[in-house]
Amino acid sequence: MPAGQSFEEAATMPHSAVLALQGLRHRNGRTFEAGDKVLIDGASGNVGPFAVQIAKAMGAEVTGVGSTDKLDMVRALGVDHVLDYRKVDYTREQERYDWIVDPDAHHPILKVRRVLKPGGVYVSLGGTTWPIIRNAFAGPLLSIGNDRWAGLMTWWKPFNPPDVDRLKELIAAGLLKPVIDRRYLLSEVVDALRRVDDGHARGKVVITMDGPAEAPRT
Repeated sequence: MPAGQSFEEAATMPHSAVLALQGLRHRNGRTFEAGDKVLIDGASGNVGPFAVQIAKAMGAEVTGVGSTDKLDMVRALGVDHVLDYRKVDYTREQERYDWIVDPDAHHPILKVRRVLKPGGVYVSLGGTTWPIIRNAFAGPLLSIGNDRWAGLMTWWKPFNPPDVDRLKELIAAGLLKPVIDRRYLLSEVVDALRRVDDGHARGKVVITMDGPAEAPRT
């Protein structure tokens, strides 16, 4: 656990931060270059805020995608550009990206491939059943013999020591900080899960073992 980090902050890191870091690196170790254009879909969710901060620390020009009511939170992460997915479908725009991280896939893989630059990569981390199946199988097949790669990240390594060390370096340098939306008592876990499922959370929702619960947010 990094020095100076609370238990609650540390609890947000093992799953989401590691996913974010590994989603910005292909299985073969390839990643983007400083100055490349990186898009983070779901930039206000569980994984997105970590991915935004890590990509910025790597020197990328970052675009964050979020809903209207969460754009200020996305901007506060230090993105260069924001897109409101309720108004803009990035797969229909003219902009092209070197790397796209999509924690919760919704767009058809062919549409996503269209907005990748030559040599670009689209990494999906999850989603509902059919998008996961589509990205796991159709994406790699379409990438055969092509300079653009798109598909599901299947190389996740929980608690991979080099990645944990890298995250600790970023934290120590002040380049990575967990975004906690709300803290709930253990007795309020149903409310906590409901907040996540309803899509209201801005960042991570944390369960605390003691202390008073926060007043509900509107």
